[in-house]
Amino acid sequence: METVWSLCFPNFCLLLLPVLVLVLANGVHSHAQVKVFDVRSFSAAADGKTDDSKAFLDAWNQACQYKGEVQRRLFVPLGTYMVWPVVFKGPCTGPIEFTVKGVVKAPVDKSTFSLDHWITFQYVSGLLINGGGTFDGQGQYAWPENKCACKSLPVSLRFNFVNNTAIRSISSVNSKNFHFNVFKCDNLEFRRIRIIAPDESPNTDGIHMGDSSRIRIADSVIATGDDCVSIGPGSKDVEIIGVHCGPGHGLSVGSLGKYPNEADVTGLSVRGCTMVGTQNGLRIKTWASALKSNVYNISFSDITMKDVQSPIIIDQDYCPGGGCSKQIRGTSGSLLAVNLECSPTFPCQNINLEDIDLAYTGREGPAKSHCAHGCVGKASLENEREFLYAVFEFSGMQGRGTDHRGDGKAY
Repeated sequence: METVWSLCFPNFCLLLLPVLVLVLANGVHSHAQVKVFDVRSFSAAADGKTDDSKAFLDAWNQACQYKGEVQRRLFVPLGTYMVWPVVFKGPCTGPIEFTVKGVVKAPVDKSTFSLDHWITFQYVSGLLINGGGTFDGQGQYAWPENKCACKSLPVSLRFNFVNNTAIRSISSVNSKNFHFNVFKCDNLEFRRIRIIAPDESPNTDGIHMGDSSRIRIADSVIATGDDCVSIGPGSKDVEIIGVHCGPGHGLSVGSLGKYPNEADVTGLSVRGCTMVGTQNGLRIKTWASALKSNVYNISFSDITMKDVQSPIIIDQDYCPGGGCSKQIRGTSGSLLAVNLECSPTFPCQNINLEDIDLAYTGREGPAKSHCAHGCVGKASLENEREFLYAVFEFSGMQGRGTDHRGDGKAY
């Protein structure tokens, strides 16, 4: 064929062949040369007991600052590696591939439980985490310390100020707190991620994000004791596609409105996802506060739910620790000042309304309260002329209310 080309198209051939050979040669060169930083070459023991943190940090620092014009890869081969809390910090001189084939385990020493992280990537751009390996947070040793679900235990993997990054084909199991936390990041993709923790494990959100943009979660399995994905204030342009969620608390926007000057949540698209056996399906939750917070441009489509307790919830009175509905006073523009419509299948529990003083401004009579299905609590409603004291002690559909006018009527 070379002879035919030289005879029929001599000028064209002479110009094309050098270019073609150069392109092929450069292609082979760029794919063939990879500078590998194997943690075992930095004295990692890989026995699951020895602290390999220094080996990981040394490998990272050399890969991060390497100045060669080739691809660099930090490599964690098969084996079990005990790694104490570390921060992999940039900026780096170029993109890094962080390939994990083995199992990386977190320490169970209680002195580490007060930290906010186990492994943190910070100020990095162009990071690829892959390899099919596992990050094991060993949360089963820490969860008994957090029975109240109120302590801040270490997050397994934090991404702070990380851009243009992909996390693919990685497992995270038994995190002490959140599995992944994304903060101040742009253009991150989670794909083919497996996140596992028991359904009774506290605060083990799968992926939590805040103040971040262009986050994509796709083709992943998340089974935890809390939200599969939680989307905090300042999240923008988030896509969640083909995620299987359950057990857990479903997919949540929020909670929002807890702190002043929170940024809005906008541009969320959730499609092609499945919720199985979750406490909630799709939920938007805001604190019962006067602080302003906005959620808009939200889309949920092609969502399959199976045995989900509460498939769709918009909760503007979020109060997980209790004690939020106290000392509420003022006026109501409607006769029904307190209306609790609970599910007959999964009735309300542990609702306590105390010191609720609401006056109705109309002429139809005193303010009223209503509760359906399993409510337990107390409420007082007051206007200028008459006082209503309603006691909620409902079991299923049963209930009573009493006022101080002495007419014996229930409200």
